[in-house]
Amino acid sequence: MNAPVFSNFGCRLNAYETEAMKELAAEAGLRDAVVVNTCAVTAEAVRKSQQAIRRLKRDNPGAQVIVTGCAAQTEPETFAGMEEVAKVVGNLEKMQPDTWKNIAQGPDFIGKTEKVIVDDIMSATETAGHLIDGFGTRSRAYVQVQNGCDHRCTFCIIPFGRGNSRSVPAGVVVEQIQRLVDKGYNEVVLTGVDMTSWGADLPGAPQLGNLVQRILKLCPDLNRLRISSIDSIEADPALVEAIASETRLMPHLHLSLQAGDDMILKRMKRRHLRDDAIRFCEDMRRARPDIVYGADIIAGFPTETEDMFYNSLKLVEECGLTWLHVFPYSPRQGTPAARMPQVARAAIKDRAARLRAIGDGMVQRHLYAQIGRRHRVLTEAADMGRTEAFTEVAFTTPHPIGEIVEVEISGVSGRQLIA
Repeated sequence: MNAPVFSNFGCRLNAYETEAMKELAAEAGLRDAVVVNTCAVTAEAVRKSQQAIRRLKRDNPGAQVIVTGCAAQTEPETFAGMEEVAKVVGNLEKMQPDTWKNIAQGPDFIGKTEKVIVDDIMSATETAGHLIDGFGTRSRAYVQVQNGCDHRCTFCIIPFGRGNSRSVPAGVVVEQIQRLVDKGYNEVVLTGVDMTSWGADLPGAPQLGNLVQRILKLCPDLNRLRISSIDSIEADPALVEAIASETRLMPHLHLSLQAGDDMILKRMKRRHLRDDAIRFCEDMRRARPDIVYGADIIAGFPTETEDMFYNSLKLVEECGLTWLHVFPYSPRQGTPAARMPQVARAAIKDRAARLRAIGDGMVQRHLYAQIGRRHRVLTEAADMGRTEAFTEVAFTTPHPIGEIVEVEISGVSGRQLIA
């Protein structure tokens, strides 16, 4: 009997949940199975999951293939129709111990029950943040503090895969982080689907800034705290204060901007305008001069003209964005944007390439500005680590993994600093 094989796609939250499923499956005694945790963010992500399922079945012919994750939640029939798949499990069910106990009974149980176990995700009221203390490398741990999303951006299917926003209570988060610090982790990253909505469903409706300040106060030995992607328009005053004043809160923010044109932002049903994004970046840079921004931007959203796209190009410079995640728009079945007038695929591809080219220039500008400066770097491997602003550093001499070392930057190689 072989131990189960796990394959993960998508975001850090999915990766966190894969680690939790590994523990649930081990406790249940699951053997001879392949578990694929899918992503639904784009049609291409779904296609890649299907490819992986076929490949994993070929590589593990005697194993039962269990498919879960956001794509399994939003379109279970797609995976139920694949002959390689034995069971389709929803995002709620994958975090329940009984699910894995039942599946662990083997082919007899699987063959005699419904192929699809997917409930209404909108009925979810809790997260799975209590299942594990976090996951990561020997250097950095990721901790789930929030799941789901209450917003309905017109291009996004994720709320239908994740459900409505729900938060892990602050006390649970603090206890998890303290245990990770006690295990020797120097850095913790807070993860979620819509981070800035944290707390709205908890008693007293605390905000993300309250959680961040509480972690830093109650975990004094935590060297580095990082926040994953946030919606800048929802950054509360306590979060802004923490970014400005707390040196243990890392000066790197990944912003969910998506576009730089007001009309496109409205058609996306975003909650900010371009001036809001520019003002936030300027204000934060004044308060924290060493801050470095990343951002998500979609190229070729339906109805986007060349002039509208140019506003997104300009936004990169106006906000001082360094690390771009560029997404060529692709229609996602079930979203309002898929029914809007589409931009030609060739134009989408061209615009994405132009955005990436500008992004590459911004990366090089950032890297060369670091030469001669000293940085505190968290080592991820003997020959590589990351600065407080999450920039990769290649070491010319090895360092112990998981430690914070101070180095002087001597050069640049590709998208890495040299020290």
